[in-house]
Amino acid sequence: MPIRYYLGVDGGQSSTTALIADETGRVIGCGKGGPCNHVSAAEGRAKFFAAVGGCVSGACSSAGLDPAAVTFASVCLGFSGGAEDKDVYTRELIRSERYKITHDAEIALSGAVAAGPGIIAIAGTGSMTFGRNSQGKTARAGGWGYIYGDEGGAFDLTRRALRAALEQEEGWGPRTQLLPFLLNASRTKTANELLHRFYAGVERSIIASYAPLVTAAALGGDAVARSIIDEAAAGLARYVRGIHKQLFGNHERVRVAYIGGVFQSEPLRTSFIDGVQKSFNAEVGPPEFGPAAGALLEALRADRNMSALFQVPESGK
Repeated sequence: MPIRYYLGVDGGQSSTTALIADETGRVIGCGKGGPCNHVSAAEGRAKFFAAVGGCVSGACSSAGLDPAAVTFASVCLGFSGGAEDKDVYTRELIRSERYKITHDAEIALSGAVAAGPGIIAIAGTGSMTFGRNSQGKTARAGGWGYIYGDEGGAFDLTRRALRAALEQEEGWGPRTQLLPFLLNASRTKTANELLHRFYAGVERSIIASYAPLVTAAALGGDAVARSIIDEAAAGLARYVRGIHKQLFGNHERVRVAYIGGVFQSEPLRTSFIDGVQKSFNAEVGPPEFGPAAGALLEALRADRNMSALFQVPESGK
């Protein structure tokens, strides 16, 4: 019988990764591509085809497969920004017996807990939390964007830091190192100049890149920065509690993973873990595997290849 092949794709805002496994769950190919989260305009659609098509072709080449001839047993693709507008294009690009096209939080969770039940907190530029129980029921909290949500994300941290700097500038807020830190990093002279620069169309990712300054100030003993760190961690832990309440019993031990650049902050990570563990019986830690491996595990699950499902890929961390 011919070998059955499986494909998992993590399509994100900054890059796209594809992994191919054989029917035993062994990873045999990996490919990389550019961002693929926007497809609405003609240019976005072209970038989507280039990113996804390119990384899948790269994975096929490294696996010794002909990308023009292979038909997968099952594929799973998880996309930042949702999957609804990418379904048709995906089926044009990739031939498969089965398709699962979903959002990036689901594949991140599957990789983090090796396709089992659990909860994942994601905090990069923005934030959201996603969970799944042993019955397959899922729930989400957050992820509603930088205006109405994303508490605990990097943009939110910078916004809070700037607000604290403005309060000091106005003369009524407590003194904080966040003001000189932000001015120095942005090469501006006043908080007003900094604020106008941010309002002048600076990309959210650039604003979010100032978030590590909050950790630096907190580690230096700045009480205002420490308060911001703790508030952000509490917001992320609150999301996790919301997921837990919907999906899990009070006495059930639940795996909780965290992923994203915000969690590189040691004081925020510690505060988050403490907040979760005080709320329910939780095993909190970093992800076991990355989102691309999670997508591959979901492809195996969709084909009911349960024998390979828990032979977790060694790639895609």
